[in-house]
Amino acid sequence: MPTGQTTAGHADRGPATPAPRVTAIRTAVPPYRFEQEEIMAALAGTTLGKSETGRLMLQRIQSNAGVRTRHFARPLTELRTLTDFTDANRVWLETALELGERVLTDALDAAGLRPEDVDAVISTTVTGLAVPSLEARLAHRIGLRPDIRRIPLFGNGCAGGAAGLARLRDYLLAHPDHTAVLLSVELCSLAYQTTDTSMANIVAGSLFGDGAAAVVATGALRNEQSGPELVDTHSHLVPGTEDVLGWDIGSHGLRILLSPEVPALAEEHLPKSVYDLLGRHALTPRQIATWIVHGGGPKVLTAVERAFDLPAQALDATRQSLADHGNLSSASVLHVLHTAMKSPPPPAAPGLIAAMGPGFAIDLVLTRW
Repeated sequence: MPTGQTTAGHADRGPATPAPRVTAIRTAVPPYRFEQEEIMAALAGTTLGKSETGRLMLQRIQSNAGVRTRHFARPLTELRTLTDFTDANRVWLETALELGERVLTDALDAAGLRPEDVDAVISTTVTGLAVPSLEARLAHRIGLRPDIRRIPLFGNGCAGGAAGLARLRDYLLAHPDHTAVLLSVELCSLAYQTTDTSMANIVAGSLFGDGAAAVVATGALRNEQSGPELVDTHSHLVPGTEDVLGWDIGSHGLRILLSPEVPALAEEHLPKSVYDLLGRHALTPRQIATWIVHGGGPKVLTAVERAFDLPAQALDATRQSLADHGNLSSASVLHVLHTAMKSPPPPAAPGLIAAMGPGFAIDLVLTRW
């Protein structure tokens, strides 16, 4: 394909053209930290009662989750009392604002910027509802300008971190002299349904944790600092998969939809999306120096490794994040990116950010370190 041409109507800036750059990331988790065994014991006493069959099933699920510890918005004893969506969402908003303020402030400090230097803010969450949205409530709280451009995202789920980075890139391509931030806050523990005995709910209860992340990025005309460039993005929606992953929203609150098909869908559809994106830049998976993959669970990670024949250590950072924090939904891939930025590969090395979420959706970001 000639230089400058792409498929599917995407504009290729070319491998040598400056792109928006991530200049800082900071992450945060709530203060309440629990061992996986503590959490599963609490689930056994609520969702499944005290039956021997339920206890054995929880042990099996726990041993396969790849999770050692997680952080929750509230102590386990308090979480068990939040059976009303109104109460759970109130706690979500209080905690989300606390974590959001912390990570946004820390990320701007790390980038050497003041809140008034920010031109746009994108927020992504799927574990609670707020109108005005989180970034609107935080704008005056942390000192963002009154004319800040706001882009609240909801519904991307676990793909929200990658999708948020893609929208961050889109904005900064249009405004190369601007600074923009992405905020992700997910408090999955507050969406857990204590009376739902479905396998999807039990698996979710063994896997998801609470956390937040904030990303500061600058346009090509303001790239004074180091950090990975956001070179290109790719998205793909798989038809007929709307009920595979997401929420059943009702008076009960947010009830998880989580099909066992997810790993198979990832293995089937992720390769084409990756090859489509990399092909626009004459790259192959073997040339990717850093794989920043959302911690969707051990089966999903194994499917990714198998699909691209990755070396054993390629997803170590993701597996470590999963073990330490659980699946943080949209914040997960940003936590892994934060780890990668602490020990970056050689300059100009290509990297790939990949996350999958409701839709069934695949969101990818190609980076250049």
